[in-house]
Amino acid sequence: MSGRRGIRIRTNYHTHTTRCLHAEGTDEAYVRAADAGGFGVLGFSDHSPWPYRDGFESGIRMPLSQLGDYARSVRSLREQYAGKVDVRLGLEAEYYPEFEGWLRDACREHGVSFLLFGNHFDNPGEEGYFGYASTVSDLRRYAARAEMGLSSGLFDCLAHPDLFMQGYARFDENCRAASRDVCAAARACGVPLEFNLSGFYNTWRRGAGYPAPGFWQVAAKEGVSAIVGLDAHKPARLAECEIYDLAVQHLDALGIPRVELLPAQAARPASIA
Repeated sequence: MSGRRGIRIRTNYHTHTTRCLHAEGTDEAYVRAADAGGFGVLGFSDHSPWPYRDGFESGIRMPLSQLGDYARSVRSLREQYAGKVDVRLGLEAEYYPEFEGWLRDACREHGVSFLLFGNHFDNPGEEGYFGYASTVSDLRRYAARAEMGLSSGLFDCLAHPDLFMQGYARFDENCRAASRDVCAAARACGVPLEFNLSGFYNTWRRGAGYPAPGFWQVAAKEGVSAIVGLDAHKPARLAECEIYDLAVQHLDALGIPRVELLPAQAARPASIA
């Protein structure tokens, strides 16, 4: 982490692959685009699979059977592009206590070096998407799940922390309260928040959208740190550097300390029996 301002290195830890069923392009195409866009670090963080016990099949994440192939592909690209782009293997995962031990073990087995906390749902059945939050109860559920996940010690970053504004009509006092709770938890746990740029491309949002200015004003007051993330679902996003650089300037103007590099952990902590 550095308190200095200005762009020293472009890094993106939020990159998906076709395995999640809603992205496009080959794995290598993302690395090539990162190289062309001047990114020193490219972290792949496709949506984590889960060991569903009830036969549930998700339409927005890789099947468990593809996790090994995903890890092998990213490791191969890391070797192939060494010296050009620092390719890192990660996952974007929700926080489900019943799967916490499995996630720690899977990360250790496959050499996953970082985890993004994608707080999309509060249950593995993927009901009640937080991006469609429209009530005060939805906001409270989102903030409560965010606090639980942050306090677990699993995650290196909270992805799109203002996701709830994708569905909420306007940033009101209830949003402000939820934002304070999330930011306070992130600060207490030392976890940076992601200034997620995918909201600029999201044409199907139901509400005000994100990045939400009100949220980031709260974040500045709460003294959190932030990292810029493209949330790339297609390689072309890595070639659009102007929006990335503007995001850096915006965070600097708010006085939010910016993280450029997440810790490269050799293995996650072991699961607790």
